[in-house]
Amino acid sequence: MHTAVTEASIQRANAQFWEQMLAMHLAPVESGGVAAGRRQCIGVEHVVGSCFLSGAWNGCIEVRLSRGLALQATSAMLMQPLDEIVDGDLLDASKEIANMIAGTLKSSLPRPCAMSVPSAMLEREDFCALPRTLDSWTVFFTHEAGLLMVRVSEALLLEPTDTEPDGKGLRNPAEIPLEELAPAF
Repeated sequence: MHTAVTEASIQRANAQFWEQMLAMHLAPVESGGVAAGRRQCIGVEHVVGSCFLSGAWNGCIEVRLSRGLALQATSAMLMQPLDEIVDGDLLDASKEIANMIAGTLKSSLPRPCAMSVPSAMLEREDFCALPRTLDSWTVFFTHEAGLLMVRVSEALLLEPTDTEPDGKGLRNPAEIPLEELAPAF
């Protein structure tokens, strides 16, 4: 990732929202380090909120909340009992959570950078991610009500190569060997 976003900045942005806005503490989940390359999963039946950014930096900031945590957060945000929360409330709360965390992270991105209106959806399938890839940081957090995943993904452009006779070939960044990426970590 070619930006100032780091695991620590994601943790700070997350803590700022959850602790200041909802008085909830979410602890970062140990990723085992980038070298471990261990995928972590959010689980089935979770809620996704996301914001897209464009300008000097292009990409997406998304939050994925397990259903239990989404219910707890929505209850706190709306000041309603858990049994009165409906799916529409979960989606609205997830949009706001994505908006707040993305807005905080946006301050560490290159400018100018515009942020989209947040979107949200209910996800029935599990979702797994590596803590770090060429184009993303993913940080998991835990709370007694469930898990949260915050993922910052940069939209990478294809890199020029000299493998084509005209020197204008392109290669997909996901296909770049890890040895070439090591200095970037």
